[in-house]
Amino acid sequence: MWAKYKLSELGAIVGGATPSTSVEKYYGGEIAWVTPKDLSSFSGRYIECGERNITEEGLNSCSAQLLPAGSVLFSSRAPIGYVAIAKNPIATNQGFKSLVPDTKKVDSLFMYYLLKYNKNRIEAMGSGTTFKEVSGATMKNIEVNLPPLAEQKRIAAILGALDDKIELNRRINANLEEQAQALFKSWFVDFEAQNSNPGFFNDIIQTTLSGDWGQETPKGNYTSEVYCIRGADIPDIKCGDKGKLPTRFILEKNLENKKLSENDLVVEISGGSPTQSTGRICLITRALLDKLGKDVICTNFCRALKPIPDYSFFIYLYWQYLYNNNIMFSYENGTTGIKNLNITDLINKEPIIIPKKKKILEFNNVLQSIFDMIYKNGRENEHLSALRDTLLPKLMAGNFSRKCCN
Repeated sequence: MWAKYKLSELGAIVGGATPSTSVEKYYGGEIAWVTPKDLSSFSGRYIECGERNITEEGLNSCSAQLLPAGSVLFSSRAPIGYVAIAKNPIATNQGFKSLVPDTKKVDSLFMYYLLKYNKNRIEAMGSGTTFKEVSGATMKNIEVNLPPLAEQKRIAAILGALDDKIELNRRINANLEEQAQALFKSWFVDFEAQNSNPGFFNDIIQTTLSGDWGQETPKGNYTSEVYCIRGADIPDIKCGDKGKLPTRFILEKNLENKKLSENDLVVEISGGSPTQSTGRICLITRALLDKLGKDVICTNFCRALKPIPDYSFFIYLYWQYLYNNNIMFSYENGTTGIKNLNITDLINKEPIIIPKKKKILEFNNVLQSIFDMIYKNGRENEHLSALRDTLLPKLMAGNFSRKCCN
């Protein structure tokens, strides 16, 4: 029998806090600390840590609390509705109202899916002028319908089996990406390629394209509907997924100058953090464009590169190699707040080797099967995600029988 409960009856609702960023000894410790930004590009269910750890002294300096493994994190502002499960003890900043579940009443994985199902309803309860926020009092009083614990586990197992496969495909794709990077290194870094010339990225890039953000809905002359790639979307695209790409509306006159094509590259030029540089990159493939089914641009916090024919794989992997070796930090400006990548200097001043076309074509033939597999797995994940999202409201509404759950 399903019954109605307030969230406060199912566990403790816990907020978070940020230790003073001006006190160096509060950061770099062993305590995992998560912010909503950490979840913006996180695609799994179980999170181990964020971008930064804090020390015990940092934890004790503010009102942040160490949440036990199994706690369900829910971002309560900027934005509302990111959900993850703590894989290990974790603290959060003030952007969360997390649930430490009473395991006699509620299963953590079921609660994860239940909060995702109720995300829009909870978001509508937010208040505030600068940005919406859900208060602790509001979160505690949110009512949800809950089946008995055994049925919760059966429902969570159905949805979890789909996410298990999605996460497995993503791990496979990450391994394939590592294989591609290892091949690049063996061909062009460990042994200097024959028939190569010294040069710069700009020698093999036709042009760069600026981004756009447009409007959220059609307004005036902003009528051209597009998908817009943000820096946060790059990890998903690298795994062959479309992720959480937003739809925007831009000026028709801008579309032809900003529209992305097969083999273009998108680079994040603004953002980053003290431990993560700007410069993340993804490759625009025919498979991705076909999957999206509408025009694609990048946001104005990114820049698109149009390589000369046949050099897309090479630039993509060379760029990723430099990123992995922290080269991008040396091309950033701005020491506080948002950092910006000086992409003009990078493509004109960073010395590289440029193989001849024959070598590049041989390399592309080797790489193609790897990238085909990455995008095959990405397509499968799209289908699995669609099935999960179709089942979620049906299961959470109690529309499936025990026989179906079994």
